[in-house]
Amino acid sequence: MSETTFNILMYSHDTYGLGHIRRTMAIAAALQENGVNVLILTGSPIAGRYSFPTGIDFVRMPGMIKQTNTIYLPHSIRVDPRHAIHIRRSIIEATAKAFDPHIFIVDKVPLGLKGEISSTLEWFKRKRPRSRVILGLRDILDDAQSTRSEWAEKGYNDILDKLYDEIWIYGRQDLYDPIAEYAIPRNIAAKTTFVGYIPRLTPSCLNGSGNGSRPPGRKQQVLVTIGGGGDGYAVLDNWLTMLEKWPNPPFSTQMITGPFLSGERRDQLAERAKRQGVRFAGFCKSLEKKIACSDLVVSMGGYNTVCEILSLNKPSLLIPRNNPRMEQQIRAMVMSQRGLVEYIPWDAMTPELLRQKTEVLLDHPQSYIDAVTAFSMTGLEKMRGRVAEFRGA
Repeated sequence: MSETTFNILMYSHDTYGLGHIRRTMAIAAALQENGVNVLILTGSPIAGRYSFPTGIDFVRMPGMIKQTNTIYLPHSIRVDPRHAIHIRRSIIEATAKAFDPHIFIVDKVPLGLKGEISSTLEWFKRKRPRSRVILGLRDILDDAQSTRSEWAEKGYNDILDKLYDEIWIYGRQDLYDPIAEYAIPRNIAAKTTFVGYIPRLTPSCLNGSGNGSRPPGRKQQVLVTIGGGGDGYAVLDNWLTMLEKWPNPPFSTQMITGPFLSGERRDQLAERAKRQGVRFAGFCKSLEKKIACSDLVVSMGGYNTVCEILSLNKPSLLIPRNNPRMEQQIRAMVMSQRGLVEYIPWDAMTPELLRQKTEVLLDHPQSYIDAVTAFSMTGLEKMRGRVAEFRGA
């Protein structure tokens, strides 16, 4: 390890959507400061589209596509999936040894995709016992029964006991308590810190004040975004159907499909959007700016988008997916109970219900604005504090 720099290695397996890489980048940007280097191991095929500030870089592993909760295939290279995992494992281990980090932060999966970081974790345990190995978990993983079964089957509690120093949960225990829900044993709970939700930077927008206020005479703005786009077509389809049935609504729409929506579906939606005067994009590097300029955000309720909505104090309508995991639906439910969001269950979504909810949220937004404004998001502050403690130890 270098005596003049402090190195943090972050692992993000990135098999589906944008969630893992975007969360990892937000954390990296917050932890990076003078004398701190952050290197991100990622399988995201779009990592190169983002801008990385000085002090942060990434190592790109061959991408994998998630077919089901247990089946993954190579994204681009034509090799057997097991060989692709072998390549990724070799890159991870070589990078860890060469970079020699003071902290290793793993996103979500204790052993990585198909166990690909197990040998690296063992190396830290044997050769770098002073390095801190941390597992970062989003607020909600899945429903309690599924998560308990998965963790028992894969022996995660034993792994966390032997190979990890800390667990950081990017959520609030008073909102959803995974220790209780997932029956996490006491020895693992003792290593766990609820750092809080991860806030996003608040960009300046429209009038330059940072609050996204509209110039006089401009229509209200609705942003419709579905994250990576691989599983949110129904939201976009229903929204455009609503507009086709509702000529000249009192708001304008911007739609962002995400880069993983199929080209054929994107082209079909783009043509329909054009006829309705909808601004349409496949990908946006700075989603925060689009949210800041909006009066309402319609989304599926993934962790990162929800954090951006809360950071920017915006009313939102969530249509959470309920397959293959229940994470988004549970998040929408618990946050709606606190008055932070409005939501429509996936199976209840119709153009008519979208219109009804949209009208109410645009006409009466203040209770939601008040709730999200009062919502505390301490994730980055607490993580910076922990890193400062490690550096001073």
